[in-house]
Amino acid sequence: MAAPAHEHDQSRHRVRVALSVAAVLLLSVGAVIAALMTSHEVTRPAPPAPILPPWDGPSVESGGWDVAGQRALAGAPMVVLPAVAAQPQPMTIDRAGDPITVPPATQLAGRWIPAGFPPTPEGALGQLAALDETAMRGADPATHALGYRDLALPGAPPAEATGLSSLLRSMRASAGLDPTGAVPELTANYQVTQGQIKGTTDGGRFVVACVLGQFSVDYRGKTLTVGVGDCQALRHVEGNWRISPGPVPVAAPSAWPGSPDAVRADYRDLKRGG
Repeated sequence: MAAPAHEHDQSRHRVRVALSVAAVLLLSVGAVIAALMTSHEVTRPAPPAPILPPWDGPSVESGGWDVAGQRALAGAPMVVLPAVAAQPQPMTIDRAGDPITVPPATQLAGRWIPAGFPPTPEGALGQLAALDETAMRGADPATHALGYRDLALPGAPPAEATGLSSLLRSMRASAGLDPTGAVPELTANYQVTQGQIKGTTDGGRFVVACVLGQFSVDYRGKTLTVGVGDCQALRHVEGNWRISPGPVPVAAPSAWPGSPDAVRADYRDLKRGG
């Protein structure tokens, strides 16, 4: 027996709502990426690292850290891409370089964010990937903040100052969703597939690592995906990579992983070590 007309109307309304929310989510992600990318100007050839204003956080001079070198590396320019670069696009066989092999975590038991990555630049990259993939699930700014704070050293930038936090908060606000908490029928995941090591100081104990992955949002069966990059400064302290004190690094380029834009931004494929 055919369903009543009002049930068909309700079904069509639910589909329209799902499509509307999904579209707003994608547009808001794109808008945030555009804002992040245009907040830093880059000229070619790239100028020397900018002279940054004095860091007003807690003193981090003790311990023999090259604070000036760390801040210069974090503030050095990166390639700026248009917001459209983050949208799905054809892949390329070109590569920015050989794949980077990321070692596995050695600390899993009792930990929400995997840790125990070795004291190498590749280890820092692995720690950042583990943080972002775990903390971005559900697209909840509060969840992201918890994961970030789990790894942050005293004097590190607040979670709310990071690009990923800005993306999640703006996305929810644009879509009319609650600022935090689970949203019925909405799932989100961030899968890192590429990355780069922007640079190191302090004999490799300080690394600015950048990851690139697909951020997917599914609402009532409608899935939208964009490429999102993230750069963080990390120090290796007491056997683990932690988010470093100091300023937030210059925003990472966001591109569709494996695209010509990703190659232009110097992202390389990641191979996860077993």
